[in-house]
Amino acid sequence: MSGRLTRRTFLATTGIAAVGTAVAGCGGGGEQSQAQKPSGPAPKETFSEPRRKLSGNLRLLMWSHFIPAHDEWFDSFAKKWGEQVGVNVTVDHVNVEDIPARISSEISAGRGHDLLQYTAPLGQFEPSVLDLTDLVKEANNRFGDQLELCQKSSFNPNTNGYYAYAPFWAPDPGDYRKSIWRQVGLPNGPTTWDELLRGGTEIKKSQGIQMGLGMSQEVDSNMAARALLWSYGASIQDENEKVTINSDATIATVEYMVKLFKGAMTNEVFSWNPASNNQGLIAGQFSYILNSISAFRTAQEANPEVADDIFFVPALEGPEGGLAAQHVMYNWIVPKGAANPDAAQEFLLHYTANAPAVAYHSQLYDFPGWPDLVPQLDGWLAKDPFGSKPANKLAFLKDAVDWSVNIGYPGPANPAIGEIFGTYVIPNMYARAARGERNPQQAVAEADREINGIFEKWRGEGLVGG
Repeated sequence: MSGRLTRRTFLATTGIAAVGTAVAGCGGGGEQSQAQKPSGPAPKETFSEPRRKLSGNLRLLMWSHFIPAHDEWFDSFAKKWGEQVGVNVTVDHVNVEDIPARISSEISAGRGHDLLQYTAPLGQFEPSVLDLTDLVKEANNRFGDQLELCQKSSFNPNTNGYYAYAPFWAPDPGDYRKSIWRQVGLPNGPTTWDELLRGGTEIKKSQGIQMGLGMSQEVDSNMAARALLWSYGASIQDENEKVTINSDATIATVEYMVKLFKGAMTNEVFSWNPASNNQGLIAGQFSYILNSISAFRTAQEANPEVADDIFFVPALEGPEGGLAAQHVMYNWIVPKGAANPDAAQEFLLHYTANAPAVAYHSQLYDFPGWPDLVPQLDGWLAKDPFGSKPANKLAFLKDAVDWSVNIGYPGPANPAIGEIFGTYVIPNMYARAARGERNPQQAVAEADREINGIFEKWRGEGLVGG
């Protein structure tokens, strides 16, 4: 089988023309297949009167969820709340890769949506958004302690403020095809980066199936790049926000990625979008991707045989351990120009209070930032109500918080980290070396210059330490 994924081979392999759209998470979704109909009832939704009288309009901008059933539920949920409190709620969904430009445009114009959501760091917008510290305190009073993972992705210790509100997150496990890895003696998938290289290279050589890690300007490439860094003991910054990217450990990760590219990838990894690795896994073109469970959920509907062959592994172990980034951060921000900030914050409290419904209607994609709210999550993971075969396929995610960290690890997701993420400095570093444009040392040195420039800019504004 060729390692090249084209639209024709993808559709021929899956036999379903709608898969690409479904995987991309661009809304829609239609009726659930029999495989995805839940085995039990959805959690009951709760409602509490807002702390103040609300009125007017509330406009929300958010990504099109990779589980379309979530958006169908969310839109109705938000409008129902609006009717209960006297607010006209409008929800707009756009592709995840279009969100940063929309945020920048609306902030520059000083008008637009009252609430904006993105799946990655938003610290770079801190000067233009409301401090949500009081909202987070109220949530902690109501719901217990916020998960440290979410707290660190939305809090700036240099200003002692919350530039964002992070009520949910999603783990980032490895997704692999068991039948493919069984042929190289690893039926339980790779557990280390070394096994990924050795097994992935053999799979490409013997089966013509490539690896699904990107080096492109998109979210998944960013996440995979950081997981590799951390596993080697490398990082962009230390816990005190001092730049540490130019290290022997970072150079070793670039050398590794060059080997992985030459042995197990094709040039397509340089131009992927966020849906590319999902599509390829379902189509049988990729042996392994680093992603959430969304490709698996789509396969349950589009190609159940493939879904039954998709399994998962936690963060891969490297020389210095195994960590993965939180795949989705669910950071919500309220621009300073928002017309209805009171309604925006009251809605976020209502949304958070209904964390069991959020987790359920996202088909266990969304994990709670206030974990005490969803005591049934472990039970759902042990026996998936949405038809996993075997039913405990997702049970390993019970421990996901143990191997997941925020994007700025071991420091905070500060404005510099947000800008570095948004300008794809780290995937570009790997891509330059993999394409042979720079040797590993040169690629790291170039990234170091870019990163230091970004840090110095934000330090000049008093928003980054180090």
